[in-house]
Amino acid sequence: MKAMILAAGEGRRMRPLTDVTPKPLLMVAGKPLIEHHIARLGAAGFTEIVVNVSYLGQQLVDFLGDGSQWQVAISISSEQTPLETAGGIIQALPHLGDAPFLLVSGDVFTDYPFAQLRETAPAKRGAHIVLVPNPAHRPEGDFLLSDRRVRDLPVAADSSEATEDMAQKQTSVPEANLSVERHRVSALAQISTSPLNVGSATYSGIGFYDPSLFTDCAPGKRSLKPLLDEAIARASLSGELYQGVWEDVGTPERLMALNRRFPSDSANQ
Repeated sequence: MKAMILAAGEGRRMRPLTDVTPKPLLMVAGKPLIEHHIARLGAAGFTEIVVNVSYLGQQLVDFLGDGSQWQVAISISSEQTPLETAGGIIQALPHLGDAPFLLVSGDVFTDYPFAQLRETAPAKRGAHIVLVPNPAHRPEGDFLLSDRRVRDLPVAADSSEATEDMAQKQTSVPEANLSVERHRVSALAQISTSPLNVGSATYSGIGFYDPSLFTDCAPGKRSLKPLLDEAIARASLSGELYQGVWEDVGTPERLMALNRRFPSDSANQ
């Protein structure tokens, strides 16, 4: 089975650290962030790894080589400009082949056991994604998880036109925005009271994808979220909640906190 590490982003929120260093090469727990992924993927049996690169991409190419230092085979998918998540996957499809592949974001730090995804069969034109408890910087989460089925977060009962205009109305009619939020919170509370429901959770950047989810998509810059929403509509998006080590290394402050928590790579072995 193959895996893909997303490593093409500019890491703008990590500046000034990423002015001269691509985000996946920032040091975490004693070694570059991307190296943690490669070592864990290889140990889990994912020995063919595709890495997409763009911003400061040559540094990543030079560091990764052919992957032999980690006993894996690495191939590079180069993007002239970052194509976002789905766009990067679409361009890399020739490297990934026809079988389901593991996807992991290059800017998260985790001890998630990748090997268990080898036993998961994503639905045709779908995926199985790993969700995590909502972090402080994303309290609402991305999706709802109900008995391994992923659903969209509830939206307000107001008309779509009213919802789209909400930002413009907020200054003059703040009660309207409050009403929308109250409806949303009420819906979340209703859903999460069921013993079969986890409630809202955040996408970890880890998943097991059927390549047919992307084969009808035109090349170019494209976000992953709309494709996941389409999979939800087809009931072909499953998920699980992981409560182990997971951090979105999104800001210099989070990076510093992570390195205080894991001062050496021995803490992550």
